[in-house]
Amino acid sequence: MSLERRWPVFIVGLVVSVALLWFALRDLHLEEIWAALREANYWWLLPGVAVYFVSVWFRAWRWGFLLRGSKRVSTAEKHLFGKTQNPARAVSRKMKIVTGVLGANRLFPVVVIGYMGNNILPFRLGEVLRAYVLWRKEGINVGATLTTAVLERLFDGLTMVLFVLFGLLFIPLSDSLNRLVTVASVTFFGALAVFLFLAARPNLLQRVAYFFIERLSPARFCSPLMELVEGIVAGLESLRSGRDVLALFGVTLWVWILETAKYWLVSFAFPDLRLSYIGIVLMGGAVNLLTALPSLPGYIGTFEMGIKILEGIGAPSSPAGSYILLLHAILWLPVTLLGLVFMAREGVQWAEVASQGLDSARPRK
Repeated sequence: MSLERRWPVFIVGLVVSVALLWFALRDLHLEEIWAALREANYWWLLPGVAVYFVSVWFRAWRWGFLLRGSKRVSTAEKHLFGKTQNPARAVSRKMKIVTGVLGANRLFPVVVIGYMGNNILPFRLGEVLRAYVLWRKEGINVGATLTTAVLERLFDGLTMVLFVLFGLLFIPLSDSLNRLVTVASVTFFGALAVFLFLAARPNLLQRVAYFFIERLSPARFCSPLMELVEGIVAGLESLRSGRDVLALFGVTLWVWILETAKYWLVSFAFPDLRLSYIGIVLMGGAVNLLTALPSLPGYIGTFEMGIKILEGIGAPSSPAGSYILLLHAILWLPVTLLGLVFMAREGVQWAEVASQGLDSARPRK
């Protein structure tokens, strides 16, 4: 899908962000928010940010685990992102397989770059940016990278559903949130069932995809599209083992325990807030489920709904509003700045990304 065709999606995201932002902030008083921010103890941000980047490191490890079995770039995949920076290197990698887990230290900068992209680019293009940087850095098949990004979202969503269900055992909330949890549960568990089915039948997936590619795609696109399908199949490899699925759930649970620990640590900056960790878990799970909605870059509006959730569990409005606004800023700013640094260190230019594939990961003429 070209950028021009995505503008309706952007408009929907804009409307959603503005509407939710208005709903979340409409009852707050600016002078009280400002007073709470002035009195906050900002030293609590330091351990919060440190814990957050530890959680990002575990995300990088999880991504490496998902990328096992993925094919490195072949010459046909040049059609996806233009010409490689080093053709000889690409040819030498042709059809190589990633047999081990790519190191988290090596993938950490790429994950951070993807986060930065999602924070400043529309249409969640941080995932495409991450795929491009990994293709450029490691030669990993683009289809596999994008498939693993979807799987990451799936495991994150399932974990958020479990967090909310756990929180609701102790803190009852409104019927609207209960309906949200029901819809999210059906959606994410249904998606997991579909992916498990496809992972268990890779040959069926390939045969069906090849059938349509051969009949509907121009001849010059067949080879790169088939390789893209091979990458998708490889990206599903981790779902073929029950042990691997449990391992992925385990590391995802640990990722979100660390991330909610950051939320909890930042809450101590506001003495009048006094949130329990269970309340933080409930709020974090619900807010991150809402970020699945279309929105402006950086999840503007969807994340601010945390104010209403905290009010629903008894938190005072002004400290809750100040806390959510500060938490959102601390989630956005450090990873965005570090992502820009890593992108510069990798030698990736915005013009290069735009010309070679940020528009979309479709085959080029």
